[in-house]
Amino acid sequence: MKLESFWQATAPVFTGAATGDLPATADVVVIGGGFTGISAARALARSGLNVVVLEAAGVMSQASARNGGHCNTGVSQNFASLVASRGEQQANRYYRAFASAVDYVQSVIEEERIDCDFLRCGKIKLASKPGHFAGLKATYEALRRSVDPDVELIGADEVKREVNSDAFHGGLIQKRGGQMHMGKFGIGLAQAAANSGAAIFEHTPVTSLTRVKGHQHRVGTAKGEILADKVLMATGCSNVGPFEWFQRRIIPVGSFIVVTEPLSNPRELLPGNRTCVTSMNIGNYFRTTADNRLVFGGRARFAVSSPTSDARSGKILQAGMSKIFPSLADARIDYCWGGLVDMTADRLPHAGEHEGIFYSLGYSGHGTQMSVWMGRVMADLIAEKSVDNPWQRESWPAVPGYFGKPWFLPVAGLYYKTLDRIS
Repeated sequence: MKLESFWQATAPVFTGAATGDLPATADVVVIGGGFTGISAARALARSGLNVVVLEAAGVMSQASARNGGHCNTGVSQNFASLVASRGEQQANRYYRAFASAVDYVQSVIEEERIDCDFLRCGKIKLASKPGHFAGLKATYEALRRSVDPDVELIGADEVKREVNSDAFHGGLIQKRGGQMHMGKFGIGLAQAAANSGAAIFEHTPVTSLTRVKGHQHRVGTAKGEILADKVLMATGCSNVGPFEWFQRRIIPVGSFIVVTEPLSNPRELLPGNRTCVTSMNIGNYFRTTADNRLVFGGRARFAVSSPTSDARSGKILQAGMSKIFPSLADARIDYCWGGLVDMTADRLPHAGEHEGIFYSLGYSGHGTQMSVWMGRVMADLIAEKSVDNPWQRESWPAVPGYFGKPWFLPVAGLYYKTLDRIS
């Protein structure tokens, strides 16, 4: 079992990194070389702006290439609950934003001819307990009434047509989502950004960020300093670097994934060939790959990722996978890894401007499609082409008692485990 991301291990090599000295000035400095930052850099460069990307490690080395490979419609919160808390109009706007994001990902793949096994397969949320079906039904009715007439609800007697397991009691199908090979897509997107003129500097962490006036900042690194007319924060968890304001608003939560050896007939497990997610608070998500593997992930442990933590989580995930699919009890696990989800208190993205710095962060486990789309949205804001931003809020309060170190994760884990037991 390799303790590395399957997406990274099987992705092409990025050959578009900038070399030499950092430029003294730039129209825009993008901090972060994941989906948000690289998508923004591509759009900004295509607008004729001089854009520099500063990535602390390698492009697509963090959350963008360490996720489950889903690219779906639907917000991270339960939609019916979101309607109750935010109102139907706002909930519909958020839902449509995710649908637009999936469409945008597909358009980029087609325009740039990125070979990444993209498949518009849809998603099913599975009721892990009989009592969970009522929640799926409420969401189904809210979606069908207001924003997604194609959504489908199936009962316990039909669920095996989608997932060949005795573990589930119905499901909610959203048909517009998809999946792809995250490593291939990420490197293809980065190559496209470089080809468009973006200067992408890898292994260049930002060490200081000083406001000069307005949007203008001095961006310091070990390789030198850049005077940027505008700065975009696209760093995910932002748990390293001079980003204290953002660090108090984003909680890094570990998510862990295993990938099996190639299976003889994975369609026997997933006849519907959709991306799947369970209804538990500490649940699982899974899908197949183009080379017939099963990708199986979840919040196996409320801990951050490390080799030891990943290996322990991999054993938990393997046991969970075998419980759902007993035929995989002896299947070899080829890859196991963990990553950090940039969770916000309301489990929704936040994007806008703070003290002259533009930002788009906090995708809360649903960032594959939204981060790519928000890169374009933020590029349009920065280039003054548009003011439309679905995730702009009047305020973004800090998480009470949180200063960048998630000391409360074990407590949160116990809380959600208790909810799952009694639900």
